[in-house]
Amino acid sequence: MSATATATRPRAAARPSSDVRVTFPRLVRSEWIKLWSVRSTWWVVPITVVAQAGIAWLIAYFGTREMERSGVDLGAFTAGELVGGIQLAQLAICVLAVLTVTGEYSTGMIRSTLTAAPTRVPALLSKGLVVVVVSFVTGIIGTVLSWAVTYPVLGETYRVDLADATNQRILLGAPLYLAAIALLAFAIGALLRHSAGALATVLGLLLVVEGILSMIPWTFFEKISPYLPMSAGSQLVQNGGPDAVLSPWQGYGVLVAWGVLAVTAACLLLRRRDA
Repeated sequence: MSATATATRPRAAARPSSDVRVTFPRLVRSEWIKLWSVRSTWWVVPITVVAQAGIAWLIAYFGTREMERSGVDLGAFTAGELVGGIQLAQLAICVLAVLTVTGEYSTGMIRSTLTAAPTRVPALLSKGLVVVVVSFVTGIIGTVLSWAVTYPVLGETYRVDLADATNQRILLGAPLYLAAIALLAFAIGALLRHSAGALATVLGLLLVVEGILSMIPWTFFEKISPYLPMSAGSQLVQNGGPDAVLSPWQGYGVLVAWGVLAVTAACLLLRRRDA
């Protein structure tokens, strides 16, 4: 009996424990650690916050000085001016989102990631979730800091009215917009798997293609340009107007749809392609 028990003990010890199963929360934790273990994250996140808050301060400072110099009082600033730096901040967020996924392909670490998660899709989704959450929190910090640095500059006369519904929507929309842009950039990075190519595609789409199409006086381009990612999503952080094709939340929904479709395509290709 003792010999049998002794012989079976090594087998029992060799059984894989349920504690080491690869679950989605464990993948998320792993991706969180990987994201903060690279130096680019520690550079990009502060740059995003400083860019957003710095431009807000410049708009507030020179805007108030110009009104005082000209003697024309345009009233209180709006939240749209307060988050004016978001157009520059989104570029830094796009770099972070792209490098998060393409960096693993360039170093070959993606093979280890997919070996640990052979179904592949959960690994990609966990990585994307971490990028979106970090972008959202970075947007919150940048928006709060933008308000803080402009508070003493604007004074009582020009200070943003936080009780106004439009201002509330814009301040909430700034981090939401950055999170959605990060999702789209991350998906393009997962599709192309090459840092330079993915960054060129993302920045070209947001800064070049959308700008060119909006200026072409053809009915077709005039119809589709409001539905392009940045044009649609930026409605959430603008004051809006009667000529807007999409409402702020409709525009944001279009931007999210772009990101979801791109992530879906990336998941499908990930299952078909080699690492």
